[in-house]
Amino acid sequence: MCRLFGLHAGPRPVRATFWLLDAPDSLSVQSRREPDGAGIGTFGADGKPHVAKQPLAAWEDHAFAREARDLKSTTFLAHVRYASTGALTLANTHPFEQDGRLLAHNGVLHGLDELDRRLTELGVMDLVLGQSDSERLFALITAETRRSGGDIGAGITRAISWIARELPVFSLNFILSTATELWALRYPATHPLYVLERDPAAAPDPPAPLDVRSRRIHSRSTELARSPHVLFATEPMDHNPGWRPMASGELVHVGPDLAVTSTVPFPADPVHLLTLADLEPSAAASQRP
Repeated sequence: MCRLFGLHAGPRPVRATFWLLDAPDSLSVQSRREPDGAGIGTFGADGKPHVAKQPLAAWEDHAFAREARDLKSTTFLAHVRYASTGALTLANTHPFEQDGRLLAHNGVLHGLDELDRRLTELGVMDLVLGQSDSERLFALITAETRRSGGDIGAGITRAISWIARELPVFSLNFILSTATELWALRYPATHPLYVLERDPAAAPDPPAPLDVRSRRIHSRSTELARSPHVLFATEPMDHNPGWRPMASGELVHVGPDLAVTSTVPFPADPVHLLTLADLEPSAAASQRP
């Protein structure tokens, strides 16, 4: 299945080299199991998003490695893809950008014709540039956020509630990022999503390395070793015992000051819950753990 990664480092831009390249289960390592594309989304000092992505596995994409080493940002969003819907093209590669926000998704939803009718009704079908269900999911969130006066949390809640009520759903796990905030959703319990709140100030002095078992921590990872940050990932990426699995239906928000809030605004399961047996063989293969 696709892998998600999100990082919020607070107000000071940092590099995410450790988590993207050097951790025992870095995103580059995970991409050897997810071969269909990789991308990194960051934000510049002006708050504008920057997306670097290719329909190639991260481990064989030299641009991914270069961006992972060099980019600095207050928030990071990265994704490695195992395609379920849409061709292996740049337009279908995550993260997606809409209204200055970024989103990456792990899962499958059906009923795309009905979803397209809803997007057309809301006037946002022009946001969909590829064939993926993920980009359509983002367009609905964007539409509902606009209708909520720019309130992203409300937009997410309205969009996911409509999908859970109206469409067949396998998994809607996603991470959404701005320059100052992150939202992460696990829904339903089909796929895991983990969160880690890392505060070196609460650790012994001097701060411990990011992972004492790793022999490949580069010097550029030391800035994260010294500063607090919040991480989201499809699976724990190092041996830190603080990784916590999010609950089914849990929506986590990380604010500009790294304050973490959690709500569970959705029913236990979507009305039309799909299983692997309901998916086409290629989609089922992409969604197996």
